[in-house]
Amino acid sequence: MNEFVYQLPQVFPEGRLPNVAIMVTGAGASKPFTAIATNAIPNYHFLDTGQCFPLYAYTPVDDTEGLNFGEADTIDGYRRRDAISDAALKMFQAAYGPKVTKEDIFYYVYGVLHSPEYRTRFASNLKKELPRIPLTKNADDFRTFAKAGRGLAAWHLEYEGIEPYPLDEQCDTLALDPERLYAVTKMTYARPTAEQKAAGQKWDKSRIIYNSHITLRGIPPEALAYAVNGKPAIEWVMERYQITVDKDSGIRNDPNDWSKEHKQPRYIIDLVKRVVRVSVETVKIVNTLPALNERI
Repeated sequence: MNEFVYQLPQVFPEGRLPNVAIMVTGAGASKPFTAIATNAIPNYHFLDTGQCFPLYAYTPVDDTEGLNFGEADTIDGYRRRDAISDAALKMFQAAYGPKVTKEDIFYYVYGVLHSPEYRTRFASNLKKELPRIPLTKNADDFRTFAKAGRGLAAWHLEYEGIEPYPLDEQCDTLALDPERLYAVTKMTYARPTAEQKAAGQKWDKSRIIYNSHITLRGIPPEALAYAVNGKPAIEWVMERYQITVDKDSGIRNDPNDWSKEHKQPRYIIDLVKRVVRVSVETVKIVNTLPALNERI
């Protein structure tokens, strides 16, 4: 189906073989720098021609030409190797102690890539080249970044299973069956109040008009502060989960079809709430990150 799969068969060879990869915006991208974890095959344009850096690399046991980063475990007919090299491990252990693991390094990187200071100071470099990861001066800061990276990855990978954020659902009817009640055509922000309009705001972003029957209220400002590929994560959901018709083919894309097929009428509305929670928790973790204080 795909002519160019590059190294992805060694990152996600089969669904039953677990892996995590950090996707970053590619060099020369038009969008602001973004890093996001994935545990599934990403599209090449997932992050504006981005690149993928995995925790593990897999090769079939009979493949002698695959990626080789060191000693391997054999799992279901594949050799699984750490994608972080032994040399990198030795460097980090020399800096922060012998208990540092390759997983610690992986999540440290994910934490650093979310640092506002890092993104601001190295904004010019991030537009032109792959991210370079500084070493913090002390072990405490290393552990803080690694812990933050693990927390961020958990929220970003497991978003579909988390408790939805408690937005207020204002509904004008309960007479419809759930399938019709929660069906979406196109979500928008609410019109501004007179006070907001006087302040120059075009929309009231604390409220989403989910459909003609339901308005979601109480969206916190933090939900708009977490941006992916240059846009708040919640706005990606609003944009992508709408009914569209391709002009050339006439093909209708209806996001409600999935909800119907899986008998989950609340899937989309709860997805909005879950992404709000992910955004809020992401901002909360990012705000706890220490200064880089990198080694010279």
